[in-house]
Amino acid sequence: MLKVGGLWVSPAEIENVLSAHEAVSDCAVVGHYDQVGLLKPKAFVCLHDEVASSDAVLGELVKLCAKSLDAHKRPRWLEFIDELPRTATGKLQRFRLRE
Repeated sequence: MLKVGGLWVSPAEIENVLSAHEAVSDCAVVGHYDQVGLLKPKAFVCLHDEVASSDAVLGELVKLCAKSLDAHKRPRWLEFIDELPRTATGKLQRFRLRE
């Protein structure tokens, strides 16, 4: 759980919304500090192989989040990556995304 603006935010809720998009194969949300030191959600998104990262896909994901999530729950940053860091057993390594 992340505390954003005094309210609790579940990364899983944001991940479920992003995963609903047909271009998204996997995603993860972590807390990231902005310029003034406040914690905000940051999403890392993996796209299917046949989909290239573009401003159009980014715009669709932003619109999906705006439609489905309250303002304090929306990711402030969306970053496309090839694959999420995982352990040998397949567990997500969120600490590596925070670096």
